[in-house]
Amino acid sequence: MASDHGELPAGPGRLKILICLLYYVPHRTGLTIHVQLVAEELVRRGHEVTVLTARYDDDLPRDDTAVHHGVRIVRLWAPIRLSRGMLMPAYPWAAFKLMRSHDIVSVHTPLFETALLGGLSWLTGTPIVATHHGDLVLPKGLLNRFIQGTMFAMFRMMARRAKRLIAYSRDYAEHSYYLRPFLDKVVPIYPPIHMPLPNPERVAQLRAQWSMDGGPVIGYAGRFVEEKRPDLALRALETVNQRHPSARLVFAGEYLIPYEDTWERQQHLVQRYRDQLVFLGLLREPQEMADFFAACDVLVLPSDTECFALVQVEAMLSGTPVVMTDIPGGRVPVTETGMGLLARQGDPVSIGEALAEVLDDPGRFHRSREAIQRVFAFDQTVDGYERLFQEHATRR
Repeated sequence: MASDHGELPAGPGRLKILICLLYYVPHRTGLTIHVQLVAEELVRRGHEVTVLTARYDDDLPRDDTAVHHGVRIVRLWAPIRLSRGMLMPAYPWAAFKLMRSHDIVSVHTPLFETALLGGLSWLTGTPIVATHHGDLVLPKGLLNRFIQGTMFAMFRMMARRAKRLIAYSRDYAEHSYYLRPFLDKVVPIYPPIHMPLPNPERVAQLRAQWSMDGGPVIGYAGRFVEEKRPDLALRALETVNQRHPSARLVFAGEYLIPYEDTWERQQHLVQRYRDQLVFLGLLREPQEMADFFAACDVLVLPSDTECFALVQVEAMLSGTPVVMTDIPGGRVPVTETGMGLLARQGDPVSIGEALAEVLDDPGRFHRSREAIQRVFAFDQTVDGYERLFQEHATRR
């Protein structure tokens, strides 16, 4: 549908959109990829898009000198770091100045500055449409409890001002402690998902590298952090090995996380199964991820909490079924497509049994790429964002 829109002329159809989030390109998480895909498609449709974000790495350009695929990026100095978050001293003035010159603000939470943006929305008259990417869940600890409570209070202040709150699914919104009080404002929009076709030659090379004696390959895509429960993926191998003793578990994602010690705490499991494990680190390019997924027989996501987990659909588009824990939001791709199985949350035996069942009969869970694209259509996602922005924008 993007090609049907073409370039919008200057005038009533064209919007000046300000996007506010903590991390942006070249940082790669599901959240940043989500925002990047929507922002760049809105630019292709003729809108003017500016991203206000943190300069999280000193090697990144300063201020508003960066333009990436037509999106202007304003990066602010962030000298203070709290767990995953950062504080930017110049944020109030920069946000105020930018909001005065834009028609709509797209806020992406969790974000420390949500309450500030709500106040600036009232002050400047610039409406907010906020996308919630998941309730903040941090490891145990007094500081982390304080951060979680503070972030939730800030979100509530912004949510009262927001015109609409976008959720990845109704299932997640109804179980989210952030979104439940504001369900009358919630609009479910599936996240944008775009995945290149796997390269068959590269896929064959990867399988040859990873497969142990011709055994199956289980993929894990995500950070090695507590909420993703990589320990359950490791423990599930005990059950998988009863039927597939030559299975390999391949991790794609960062595992040395500066704000958590999950990697260090789970070393006893890593060492126990070290002969069955491969750690690739972060794969930055979409083509690398497509080839990774296609080289795996099944993808496992044993998370305790997920807003959606885009990697599920990315794997499905690459021809790979998924085993996901049965949790709000996270279960949506499997239930909508049937391309995989759900396992009990926190139960490594249930996860292992689901993995073994998929590996026993993978054809039973195969769905065509076209069938997956019909359910999670990229154009429909951007259409949803564009429609909300057009509906609530204040024309400058």
